[in-house]
Amino acid sequence: MVISTEPAWGEAVEQFVKEHKSAIVYADIEQETVLHEGAVRVLANGWVELPTGRLLSPDAVHHIDTQSG
Repeated sequence: MVISTEPAWGEAVEQFVKEHKSAIVYADIEQETVLHEGAVRVLANGWVELPTGRLLSPDAVHHIDTQSG
């Protein structure tokens, strides 16, 4: 039996990753608790990756407002 060391999903998962250069990540609907401002990557599994490498759980994030510009 041959077992690959490459992930089964490969690069297909990258198609579901959303990158935003300017965004605000909120923890609540009232937009009173800001978790992060700046660049973010929303991963295919719903986790939000910050430029520092830190990850925010989908349970912690209420919504993300993206900004153009």
